[in-house]
Amino acid sequence: YEMLKHTGELPIIGVNTFRNPHGDQVQDKLELARSTDEEKQSQLKRLEDFHARHASAAPAQLKRLQQAVIDNQNVFEVLMDAVRVCSLGQITNALFEVGGQYRRNM
Repeated sequence: YEMLKHTGELPIIGVNTFRNPHGDQVQDKLELARSTDEEKQSQLKRLEDFHARHASAAPAQLKRLQQAVIDNQNVFEVLMDAVRVCSLGQITNALFEVGGQYRRNM
């Protein structure tokens, strides 16, 4: 590994490979792809349907996840079960309730 890295046969950017300062110019402005209003509404509808389908199972999974955090258990294992019935927003809010939310000092 060290020999390949030293000879350059294994290029690692920032270690043995760098951007050529005299090469192609880096774009100053990057164009972002934006979703249409139709795509946004479609995603919101699917989220609403997901919440409706799992309305009975989600609260129990969120409580189980919070308890796993409090008890210092394997959170990943419980999280894998929770994602089947809970949205990212629901999981995030449940974890914020237990551990708080980071706020950078201004």
